[in-house]
Amino acid sequence: MAEPVLRYHGITPGVVAFSTTRHGGYSRGNYAEFNINQHCGDAPEDTQRNLCLLCRKLNIKPGRLVMPHQTHGTEVRQIAEEFFSLPQPTRRLLLEGVDAVMTDVQETCIGVSTADCIPILLYDTDHRAACAVHAGWRGTVGRIARKAVAAMQAAYSTRPQSLRAVIGPGISADAFEVGDEVYAKFAQAGFDMGRISRRTGKWHIDLWECNRLELVEAGLPPAAISVTGPCTYSHADEYFSARRFGTASGRIFTGIIIRNS
Repeated sequence: MAEPVLRYHGITPGVVAFSTTRHGGYSRGNYAEFNINQHCGDAPEDTQRNLCLLCRKLNIKPGRLVMPHQTHGTEVRQIAEEFFSLPQPTRRLLLEGVDAVMTDVQETCIGVSTADCIPILLYDTDHRAACAVHAGWRGTVGRIARKAVAAMQAAYSTRPQSLRAVIGPGISADAFEVGDEVYAKFAQAGFDMGRISRRTGKWHIDLWECNRLELVEAGLPPAAISVTGPCTYSHADEYFSARRFGTASGRIFTGIIIRNS
């Protein structure tokens, strides 16, 4: 039987944080082998089989894996226990157009899908709450990382200094070449362009550093933020990369589970 190969991110005991790789599932072609995202053109039967494999490996019920339908916005959705008693169409509607999900419900996996965009996991060590964030360049310009921290403060009384963060696999500055119009978006949003960009022919922007700086600005201690990488574009044999394969390809799933204490 196939088994997904995961990369684990050590946040703290009692919490499982991970990113999927391309290996260990049933998908084929540009989706091979392991993809659970149903919005990128993969065969539904393959994504469902892969989802069951992942839940079995994580020892959670399939209905307890929460994955939003992202739209490169900055909407943050709180997942409470009541969410799981709602009809399936209502749950899907609540996850539509959402790019970050947060919860304090134990034995529930929340996560986001990426393929060059930056996944961020946040964990509140005081209140045992977590958030998974999808930060593409548009979401980064929209300061989704900072908004996620603010949403956790409102929902869980989170203190930023008690948060731990993992910034996971995504496209590196070396590979993320952008046009002048994208550079201008970051500059107009007030980012320190000297720290996050450089020009070698075209502009290159460091999305990892952008989001790390955003978390520091939100109050996280720099030592509490781990940038794990690697570059999805440079390691497309291990991770999906939209710049390598196009958007009709698989997605990495980066998730977090708070285990029963």
